[in-house]
Amino acid sequence: MLHPSSGFRGTRAGVTEGTGSSLENGDPGKSVPRMRVTYTCASGHLTQPVFCELPEDQIPAEWECRRCGGAATRDGLPPEAHSTTEEGYKTHLEYVKERRSGEDAEAVLAGALERLRARGVLPDELLRDT
Repeated sequence: MLHPSSGFRGTRAGVTEGTGSSLENGDPGKSVPRMRVTYTCASGHLTQPVFCELPEDQIPAEWECRRCGGAATRDGLPPEAHSTTEEGYKTHLEYVKERRSGEDAEAVLAGALERLRARGVLPDELLRDT
């Protein structure tokens, strides 16, 4: 049994605080203005999520397609066409390659292998430079 002062007494799911909607007084409350935005993925699937009324600059440029999981945009172009940055997403390896040269990488690898051999994890003949 719920306590009489419980916040859930007489409210519906989806009702937000301040809308005045309650099952006790029968007031339906005020509806929030909504808008449907259409996104199209590269496969041609349409996705139409519903948002609260938002300014144009706050509407997401991309949305995940519900059918294939790919990136969908509002104008149907691939997301790469909208990219304003030249580099885009970098992997961990790309960041490491920016910081270290090939010689640095060889030195770090040789040091790590020597430490493993010293601890007895790797046998001496395994992965020896030829």
